[in-house]
Amino acid sequence: MLEQIPTNEEMIALIGQPLFEVWRKLAEFIESKYDMDCLWNSGGKKWTYEYKYRGGGKTLCALYAKEKVFGFMIIFGKAEREKVEAIRSELSSETQRTYDEATTYHDGKWVMFELTDTSLFSDMEKLLRIKRAPNKLARTN
Repeated sequence: MLEQIPTNEEMIALIGQPLFEVWRKLAEFIESKYDMDCLWNSGGKKWTYEYKYRGGGKTLCALYAKEKVFGFMIIFGKAEREKVEAIRSELSSETQRTYDEATTYHDGKWVMFELTDTSLFSDMEKLLRIKRAPNKLARTN
């Protein structure tokens, strides 16, 4: 857990305004679909910050930030990897390549997307649905 959560200004200084907008839009999307605990942490050796979405003791995904880079990670277990393979043809070639090149560990396949814009958001939504069905009811106004 971080002692001091970064401000928007600190995030913009770290990753830049364009990437911060992508970060913000992805976070808003996730938070509109999922009711999760959000945890700020240090990003370990490779990243400055980690912003993790957890619910029911399981991690859905995490956003990462470092100098001029924004990362989005999903870890897929064995059964989830089979589901990804089942929808593979629906995913962009860029998403397929990132998935294929990701390292598989004993606890799952750790897939890190370095997003630069919102063009892969529909793929990210499909992958998040494999991890967990949205648990937030859509509000009707």
